[in-house]
Amino acid sequence: MVKYTLQRTLYMIMVFFTITFMCFVLIRMLPLPVLPPEDVHTKIVMMRREALGYNEPYVVQFGIFLKNIFTKWDWGLSEILYYGQDVWSIFVQKLPATMVVNLYSIIWTIPVGIALGIFAALKKNTWVDYTISTLTMVVISVPSFVYAFLIQYLFCYKLQWFPFLMKGGTDWFSWPMFISMVPAILSLSFGTIAGFARTTRAELTEVLTSEFMLLARTKGLTKTQATVRHALRNCFVVIVPAIFGQFIGILGGSLIIEGIFGIPGVGGLTLKAITGLDYNIFILSTCFYTAIGLAASLVVDISYGFIDPRIRMGSKK
Repeated sequence: MVKYTLQRTLYMIMVFFTITFMCFVLIRMLPLPVLPPEDVHTKIVMMRREALGYNEPYVVQFGIFLKNIFTKWDWGLSEILYYGQDVWSIFVQKLPATMVVNLYSIIWTIPVGIALGIFAALKKNTWVDYTISTLTMVVISVPSFVYAFLIQYLFCYKLQWFPFLMKGGTDWFSWPMFISMVPAILSLSFGTIAGFARTTRAELTEVLTSEFMLLARTKGLTKTQATVRHALRNCFVVIVPAIFGQFIGILGGSLIIEGIFGIPGVGGLTLKAITGLDYNIFILSTCFYTAIGLAASLVVDISYGFIDPRIRMGSKK
């Protein structure tokens, strides 16, 4: 497992730098925002760009970019949105809002999704199973922003149970803040619930029809005992790694959902950086989302070996 983990980590680092270089070059190829010709702000920005090697080949620019990060943890300064402020400091300030909204979403969506999947598997080929499976496919097929608009119309406009936008401030775990987050939490939850319900239903259905389950029943175990002691344990070999990956993904957030509900997180910051042509913020956001995706994949792969002894034993041969 140690060798496998080191190999996977090395591959992840290689992929990260490859993707980062490609994104860096594509971003630097974009046209620079037009600045006032006679302005102190413009002169400072131009001097900063010259120091970063904007007139040099892209490989040299990328080298300067990496050197500043590894030696000074300098991701650059904001040129448009937050002029002169450190990009990393801005990003860190926006991160808690994204994490809290996604954490609230995960806390209740994972158990609900798994419970629906278990219920559908136990009621296989009944109207309950058909209903849950159909709803699951419909929910997965519809983008999350569609649910966001429906929730805003129904719960925020018609019923007026929740505000349209997230409350300002940093009291993340207060009741008023939680109430203002509920529409965004619900919008993020539908896809996660449907995904876990489908995965759980598929895995548990396959396990329930396995030969060892028939053996367990012939030894005198009831259906409930066999399901809890044997079926669910084997089923969770696939589900638990997905949960780990989901928790890693809470840092990523949702670009569209954060924009719709006015969440001051990294998703909204990224959208503003794109529309405002603030490329330094955009580069940091791109690297961040790439790292989160690769880290989630790494955690899922490694967790299989710790959860399933057969995988760990197989790696020793």
